[in-house]
Amino acid sequence: MVQIDPVELTADLIRCASVTPDEGGALAVLERHLAAAGFACTRVDRGKVSNLFARWGAKAAPRSFGFNGHTDVVPVGALDDWSVDPFGAEQKDGVLYGRGATDMKSGVAAFVAAAIDFINQTPPEEGAVILAITGDEEGPAIDGTVALLDWMQREGEQMSVCLVGEPTCPDHMGEMIKIGRRGSLNAHFTATGVQGHAAYPHRAKNPLPAMVRLMDHLASHSLDTGSDHFDASTLAVVTVDTGNLATNVIPAACRSAVNIRFNDHHSGASLTAWLQTEADRASAAFGVEIALQVTVSGESFMTAPGLLSDLVAASVQAETGVSPTLSTSGGTSDARFVKAHCPVVEFGLVGKTMHQVDEQVPVADIVQLKAIYGRILSDYFA
Repeated sequence: MVQIDPVELTADLIRCASVTPDEGGALAVLERHLAAAGFACTRVDRGKVSNLFARWGAKAAPRSFGFNGHTDVVPVGALDDWSVDPFGAEQKDGVLYGRGATDMKSGVAAFVAAAIDFINQTPPEEGAVILAITGDEEGPAIDGTVALLDWMQREGEQMSVCLVGEPTCPDHMGEMIKIGRRGSLNAHFTATGVQGHAAYPHRAKNPLPAMVRLMDHLASHSLDTGSDHFDASTLAVVTVDTGNLATNVIPAACRSAVNIRFNDHHSGASLTAWLQTEADRASAAFGVEIALQVTVSGESFMTAPGLLSDLVAASVQAETGVSPTLSTSGGTSDARFVKAHCPVVEFGLVGKTMHQVDEQVPVADIVQLKAIYGRILSDYFA
């Protein structure tokens, strides 16, 4: 019986330069270990993205526990700012360094190691363990977990429940479980007027006052005060730009963008309608055209507290002594796609250094995370 050291596996994955969407060899490393342990592995690649589906147990098993995660990472930024090789997987004083150490090669390594140990030691008689691992979480996320779920639907593969191994804890291990996420919407506005000389504004039609007034109105508006399980929705103006370097020219066009993180009081459609109404109002008031383009990255969702969150919380408390809170805070994750397939929650490491220079994780936390995931599997199939 081969046991997988989650720390060594994390280090092996960090050494794979899998900057999204490059696979970098990370999925090949995982497939080798999983296939040797008896998992049926399938590469579900789409577009330029590599994905891996692995299942132990029968395809038609009455119950299956799924893990979801990603091996792609964000770019390292300026190499000179790092004190270590970002793909060197260096250990110092009980800490493992490298891009993806926290987000989330350690999480993937922990659930892969836990799954292999579980099926070797206490394999369920009528159950399946499924791992859905993508290389497209940090990128556009259209050919990653979405592609895996599309393939699973075509092939009749089904997870009864799923745990996404993203970093969820703000400051210490065991602190927080994510049971949902706010929705995310990006809106781009283009106001078009008539270019002219700044000394003769009556001969031009300046789009800037309309755009500035619109942005101020949107930013000053309170979307809501929160709901039972969600914080208040937020709107952030992220850019206002004309590209105009001449102080004596009224520009012909101005562009701006806002990002909205929204709770279950709203939908992408309702917010789009509101933004269009406000854009039309500013357009009419100032006599300039304002075009709106909206992209919804994900709707708000929540898995109601119950059997799945109780299972994960009990395992976390048993291994850490910490009673985790249930939260919907933070940005988006691939759980927004999994939620249409089965009940899903998220639990993982402390996320303090994710996406940062000298990204790092305490070795002890990786070992503890594997123990938590192993206990979750044992209790689920018990």
